Amino acid sequence: MAVFFIHLAFFSSVSAAPAEATSNTIQKTKITLSITNGTLQDFFRKVESETLFKFTFDENEVPRQAKVTVHAKNEPLDKVLDKVAITTDLEFKQVNNNIHVRPKKAREQGPKASLEVLEQNSFKLSGKVTDENGAGLPGVTISLKGTTNATSSDVSGAFSMTLPSGSGTLVFSYIGYINQEVAIENRSVVNVALAPDTKALQEVVVVGYGTQQRADITGSVAVINEEVFEARPNTQVGNLIQGKAAGVQVLTNSGKPSAGFNIRIRGTGSLSASSDPLYVIDGVPTSDTRSLNPADIESISVLKDASSAAIYGAQGANGVVLITTKRGTSEKPRFEFSTYAGFSQVWKTLEVLNAEQYRDLMTELGQNTDWNRYTGNTDWQKEVFQNGSSLNYQLSVSGKTDKTNYYLSGGWVKQNGAVRSSTMDRASFKVNLDQKLNDWLNVGANLSYVRYHDVDVADNQAVNQGGVILGVLSTPPAIGIYNPDGTFTSNPFQDWENPISSTDGSERSYKNQRLLGSVYGEVNILNGLKYRTSLGIDFVNATYDYFLDPFRTSYGRARQGIGRYNTNLTNYWILDNTLSYTKTIDKHNFSAMVGGVLQKYRWENSSIERTGFANIAVETPNAGATIQSANADKDERANSSFISRVTYDFAGKYLLTANFRADASSSFGPGNSIGYFPSLSVGWRLSEESFMPLPEFMNDLKLRFGWGMVGNDNIGNNAYRGLVGVGANYPIGGVILPGTYPSTIGNDDLKWEASNQTNLGVDFAFFNSRIVFVADAYLKKTTDLLFRLPPPRATGFDTGVTNAAKLENRGLEFQLTTRNFVEAFTWDTDLNISFNRNEVTDILGKELLNGGVAGRGEISLTTEGAPIARFYGYRFGGVDPQTGMAYYVDRNGESTFSPAPDDRTIIGNPNPDFIYGITNTFTYKNFGLSIFLQGSQGNDIFNATRIEMESMSDPKNQGIEVVNRWRNPGDVTNIPKAVWANTNNSRLSTRFVEDGSYMRVKTLTLSYNLPNTLLTKAKLNSVRVYVTGENLLTFTDYSGFDPEVNAFGGNNLVQGVDYGTYPQTRNLIFGLNISF
Repeated sequence: MAVFFIHLAFFSSVSAAPAEATSNTIQKTKITLSITNGTLQDFFRKVESETLFKFTFDENEVPRQAKVTVHAKNEPLDKVLDKVAITTDLEFKQVNNNIHVRPKKAREQGPKASLEVLEQNSFKLSGKVTDENGAGLPGVTISLKGTTNATSSDVSGAFSMTLPSGSGTLVFSYIGYINQEVAIENRSVVNVALAPDTKALQEVVVVGYGTQQRADITGSVAVINEEVFEARPNTQVGNLIQGKAAGVQVLTNSGKPSAGFNIRIRGTGSLSASSDPLYVIDGVPTSDTRSLNPADIESISVLKDASSAAIYGAQGANGVVLITTKRGTSEKPRFEFSTYAGFSQVWKTLEVLNAEQYRDLMTELGQNTDWNRYTGNTDWQKEVFQNGSSLNYQLSVSGKTDKTNYYLSGGWVKQNGAVRSSTMDRASFKVNLDQKLNDWLNVGANLSYVRYHDVDVADNQAVNQGGVILGVLSTPPAIGIYNPDGTFTSNPFQDWENPISSTDGSERSYKNQRLLGSVYGEVNILNGLKYRTSLGIDFVNATYDYFLDPFRTSYGRARQGIGRYNTNLTNYWILDNTLSYTKTIDKHNFSAMVGGVLQKYRWENSSIERTGFANIAVETPNAGATIQSANADKDERANSSFISRVTYDFAGKYLLTANFRADASSSFGPGNSIGYFPSLSVGWRLSEESFMPLPEFMNDLKLRFGWGMVGNDNIGNNAYRGLVGVGANYPIGGVILPGTYPSTIGNDDLKWEASNQTNLGVDFAFFNSRIVFVADAYLKKTTDLLFRLPPPRATGFDTGVTNAAKLENRGLEFQLTTRNFVEAFTWDTDLNISFNRNEVTDILGKELLNGGVAGRGEISLTTEGAPIARFYGYRFGGVDPQTGMAYYVDRNGESTFSPAPDDRTIIGNPNPDFIYGITNTFTYKNFGLSIFLQGSQGNDIFNATRIEMESMSDPKNQGIEVVNRWRNPGDVTNIPKAVWANTNNSRLSTRFVEDGSYMRVKTLTLSYNLPNTLLTKAKLNSVRVYVTGENLLTFTDYSGFDPEVNAFGGNNLVQGVDYGTYPQTRNLIFGLNISF
């Protein structure tokens, strides 16, 4: 990971440039150069490349192609400029980091205050640039928009420049101030006052049941805005967040088009309940964002600490992700159309044995067959991996008047995966409408409809279970795809079909339709007093179809095909009623909010499976002759809550925010159905204190402290109730009859998991917020963790749920944003890095083993006093040179060929030391370049795929590494001998633990914006074309397909395991955005 530290060191040196540049002068700066009969432009470029200065001039006054000869060796820059001034009749003047160039005669004439006609097609314009207090600003860059014609203001803020006749727009830009555009409109004098760029402090941030200015936030909140979204094409919300917010880890567990993601905010927060955050889309909570169209998103706020998330009470323990969709921004209707086409490939393949090497291995294992029947040399990776593709079309119209704000959009995206048969198709429609009916009543609606369809392929499974990825690696190359009769081929020694039988011989189709949104009314009762009511809904109708070919697949022939059909109907609604009040008295600013929330969730499911299909004309279960299973289920839960918030600040200097929520839930026992979740946070802006003057270059300094309690109720419904199971059979009257059995023992004392969180933060801003640095330290103590324990055998129950465990996360987060260059060439950098340490502090002295892989037992162990889900297995000692057998190190440190279960120990840790993201954004004129790096450092991966690929104990094909296996006494190697049906050589051990650290060029986007001259002719607002590369480069020592992997998905107790997981893809995307 040296690349990461080199980049960080380089970035740090560049970030320091603003402070250094202010102290540099042309007298102190020395330069060495040699130009013979070159142009003045050559001289400018040489000086700019060797120093921190930039030349500004009126291109109509300065002859850039004039010839100059100048030589200097370690001379002061002012002396070198004097030499050039003599031969060119120019004068040079330093204004901050600029060197302004103009003819000497211009100085003698002085600036004009009225229109002066120089030529028939040009005129001279002059003016003055001041700050908000009327003081002149030196070194402001003034440019004619869409051209290279530019100049800069002098020490008093005055400027003059020659412009072509006709209308145009001047652009005024200066470090730390907001760029301003002014139409010339036949004027000869233009005076401009620039306003400080305090956007970062004045930005309005959504914080849950309201908004706050960023300057007033006292908790830990990360904001990802629309500018980040537009820098790269996206199909999922997780892609927008990954690497963009400190303390937020986005786990992309698969490269499937339909793959979801798991987000961990400040570490894993539970053992058996979900650790995913709560997602809130325009005020409606949800747990699934895969069907959300990223093109509709305006901003994302991530509430990371309890003082921010406590307003969501029992749902906020793992943080909250608030998603706000777009609204109209201009009075004139604005149409936006965007499209892109992309191509994808698996970015890495693994080398396996060829047909000849496979035959040699089978012979060595004592397995013989008629090899004349198997003369192929099939490259299964080539057959199954394909060139994927994607198409995306989006169209929206938006606008606003003094009474109406509207946004309507439609979108369609289609992806064909890089693995055969995997696809995703999503169509969406969105409408946001806000209407002011009169002075006291506003109403509105936010609604979206999505139709989503994906075809999945099986992964994370062995070839004998239909796993496509492991089938690609372990299917013998000696066989072809089809038998002469059109059926799929199988392994010569075992009835394991090739992977294309899974991709082409069966279909797994998921479809859902979703209606998500809310309607609201807002009443302005008195000045500052508002009542708001909102009804939100999330209705989902989902189906799953599965069909296994009854003729071409061997398993299908054995059962005459299989047809399954599942339905899931989900109805969720939420009713919010809030009363809010704001008041300002002198420098005292108050706000208060109280409200009530009602939520209800209902779920219905039905499923059927049939076999016995006579043909494939009808693939739905009704065509099957035999019912194998038929089930129906339904469930529901409800919550009611009281919420409140109070904020106060004095002159923006002393800040306070308090939240309180009480939740009542049907998911918990009668004695613990109500939970209370308070929080308090304070802030102190030291930069506003007169008794503590800060350096001039520091414009903001704020300290933050927050504490709060939040809960986790994501444990499923009826967890406290005693449950019975189905599937038991009882002999009654000589007949076996189906029945039920005691399953889960009830627990009326069951309650939510509670998280006590403390956060300490500091915000710095330098050089008028050109550099912004945010640091946070946190401690999360989660108690009453839910997990299952077997009750006493005398009860007759199998399991029970109890509150018993404790978990702790603590960490540091750093976020740095800099504007390195801000004029014609701009360079912005965003860097975040996060350190989290996780520890299970109490699980009643028990050890939790989970994650069975490759038939070798469980790989993950969770114990007290250690991080969650560490790898557990044997210590691989090596290969005995005499016998070729693997040996291990026992608990006494001695070598053994037959280790006992007690010899297992901790062999790895999937939790990273730190995670990070770095984004560099460059612009020059109409060109843009964005480079996003993302990575993880210090985490281990258990590469269980290698167990399948290096065990040499069955008829599977193996990885190329086994050509170095032990063959003869005296061989020194780390690959044991081939032994049929031997699993001792491939135990769960350190042999398969690898460093999972990586740094990835996640996206690189090169863009071009059409110039205004063309846009005006075409009557367009903007046109942007771009090309994006995703996952272009990955720096890692991991030997598997991809280091971003977890075969067990969001399972808290099993992390960092690779077992035939669908790999990430490298993507190339061409896009076009048009607005008019």
